This record gives sequence, C-alpha cells and structure tokens, in this order.
Amino acid sequence: MRALSRLVPAFAALAIAACAGAWPVVSPPIPPGWTPTAPGIRPVGLGLPGGARLAEGVRFAGGVELVLEAGSPLHSLSDLKLIGEDGFVSVSDAGDLVRGHLVLNRSGRLIGVAGLAWRRLTLADGTPIADKADGDAEGLALTDGGDLLVSFERDHRIWNYGPVTMPVNRPTPVRHPDVAFTPNDGMEGLSALGAGWRVAGESGGVWDCTPAACAVVTPVPRDALDDGAYRTTGMDRDPSGSGVFVVQRSYRPPLDARAQVRRMAQDGTLGPVLIELKLPGLTDNFEGIAAVARNGGTRLYILSDDNDNPAQRTLLLAFDVKGGMRD
Repeated sequence: MRALSRLVPAFAALAIAACAGAWPVVSPPIPPGWTPTAPGIRPVGLGLPGGARLAEGVRFAGGVELVLEAGSPLHSLSDLKLIGEDGFVSVSDAGDLVRGHLVLNRSGRLIGVAGLAWRRLTLADGTPIADKADGDAEGLALTDGGDLLVSFERDHRIWNYGPVTMPVNRPTPVRHPDVAFTPNDGMEGLSALGAGWRVAGESGGVWDCTPAACAVVTPVPRDALDDGAYRTTGMDRDPSGSGVFVVQRSYRPPLDARAQVRRMAQDGTLGPVLIELKLPGLTDNFEGIAAVARNGGTRLYILSDDNDNPAQRTLLLAFDVKGGMRD
C-alpha cells in the first residue's frame, strides 16, 4: 500500500472523536499455534460535524480504537473478513495473521474486540516470513469452502493458506491478474465472489479469477492516478446480492486524508457513496472492509492501517446499511 508517511502529529489532534480511557481486552482461550495479545480498547465516535457523511439508510453502529504498544503485531492491519457473525480474521502488511471476536452490546453496537491472537504467515516452504518484501500482505478473502486467500504486494501473488480455522504452513499459489503492478501499488482489494475471487488494484483495474484464469472486469487506467484520487484498498462481497462493497482512500498532503465506501456491481460499476469520512471528523488510512447480513440489511466493518506511525490510529468502525439498497 501507499503509506501515509507524510502525516504529522497534528493529524491526530485534528481527527477528534468521542472517546474514553483505554481498558484491556480479556482474551478467551487461544488455539495452539497462536500467540495471545491484549491491546487497550478506546471507544470512538465520528468526530466533529461536517466530517462524516452517511447516505440515507446508513447508520453508524459504534467504533473502537485499538491502543497499541510499540512492537505490537497489531500495527499495520490491512484487511479483515468475518467468520460467522462475530469472529474475524485480519492480516498485517508486516506478514502477521490475526484472529479475534467482535464485542457488541445488547443493541448490536460495536463496543470492543476480544480473544485477539496472532501468528506469523509462512512462505511456500513452511518457514515464517522474515522479510517485508515477502510479507506485505494487503488483502484477504474467505472462499465458500472456508479457505483463506491472502494477496501480497512487492512480490505480487495470491496464496491459499487452507482452512481459516486452522491455516496451513505451506500455502499454495492461486491465480492472480497477469499485470505488472508497481512494487508498492498492487492487489489491495480481494473478495470471494461466485465460484472464484474478485481482485482490485489500488490504482485501478478489477478482475474476476477462478482456478483456471483471471478475466478483466475493468482495465487498469491508461493514466496514473494523482495523489488526491480515491484508490481501492479493500473489498468484500455483498451478502444480499451479486456485487461487492469497496473501501477507498484518498490523501492529499499535508492533512487531507479521506475514506469512502461504495457498492461495486458485477460489471465493476461503482454506486453512490454510502459512507464518507474526512476532517474535521474521524478519519485515517482505511484499508479493510467486511460485510455480513444483519437484521434484514448489511453490517459493514471498516479497519484502518496505522502504518506503525504514532500520528495514525488503528480504528474499527461499524455501519448498518438498510436492506434493499442498490446502485
């Protein structure tokens, strides 16, 4: 991903959110092979008026910040997908796989996460990834068969790590677009779709892949995107239809960081903006998205990558999209 390294500490002061002091997450029993970790959890709101804009039929359903110590494996989380209604798996662009559970209150609002644990992703020979060039994981997809697909950039590839409940140590390669992505600008969006998976490039281009081949849905733009353009950084299928939801981010120096969520149709067409986050409200480097059917509509979760930068934050936000909304 294209890191927002130019952000300065003033960004954190401007991205105001309703919050309280952090408290530790209590982790339930962790499966063998995983290492538990317990960050602080701080509730957040959408910040000052004039920042967040939600389309009609979209409602904010709670949010938290993961308060992380230096060296935490939870820095730089770049995608997430749901396992059932409250389990989730995430990945970092440093090469770590993370699992946990969402904590909702009685009204269904997101108030925390629990049971967090991590393990190192592995190379094809089964050894743990040790180099950023090998471990820059950016996208996740869970196939209908329950397998975990991970997309990487720098060394552009998609690997199948087997059952998400018990990932294998020797992943196998699967089809990915035959495109000459630049090293830090690759396959950020990944989602299961139909009998295969959909891939989106950060700077444009969408492909539908199967074990046999990848087909172009929308081509890579001829002209490079400028710094202020929205780039697709995460994707998950719409549980109520044939398309996908995408999260996109934009950054224009020195402080204009924005995020938006839209629905992408089967043919790659983007619908209206459902969620927009920008200053003076809560905003950051949002790269992950997950969708699940809930109460006749869709619950969306979006996750920010803090780039291991003290001026940024790891945020997890929930939104409810009224049932029946389409492009």
